[in-house]
Amino acid sequence: MIRIAFIFLVLLGFTAKAQHDPSDQMESANWDVIGGVEFKTIKPTEMYAIYNANIKKYENKQFDLTGYIVPIKDGMKQTKFMLSTLPINQCFFCGKNGVPIMVLVEMTEPVKFTYQPISVKGVLKLNKGNAMDNPPIALIASKQL
Repeated sequence: MIRIAFIFLVLLGFTAKAQHDPSDQMESANWDVIGGVEFKTIKPTEMYAIYNANIKKYENKQFDLTGYIVPIKDGMKQTKFMLSTLPINQCFFCGKNGVPIMVLVEMTEPVKFTYQPISVKGVLKLNKGNAMDNPPIALIASKQL
C-alpha cells in the first residue's frame, strides 16, 4: 500500500502543471523586442541567436527594461545578474512554457537584491557567439532608473 501511495505521489509530481500569478509577468514594448529573438540549434552544445531587424536597430544604443533580478552569484548587492520577465520564485516552475526571457545586466554600481521589479538602462549588446557559452542579449554599463 505504501509503495502504491509513493508511486502515485511521484506521478502526481511529474504531471502537476506550474501556476504563476499572471499579474507578475513583465510586459512592455521593450520586452517584446527582446522576445522576438529566435534560436537555431546546431548541435546539443551549440546554439545561436537569430536577431531580427527590430532588435538590431537598438544594438549598441541605450535600452531600458523593467524586470526581476535573477542572481548569478550569492550576495545582497548585485552588479551582474540576469533580468527576467518573471520573479525568481516562479522561474523554476515555468512548466511547459520553458524558461522565461532573460537578459544579462552588468551594472556600473551595485544594486540591492529585491523580489520586486527593478528598472535598468544600459547599452544593448547582442552576442553573436554560441548562446550556450554566453547570454545572447546583455545590457552593459547599466544604471538603475
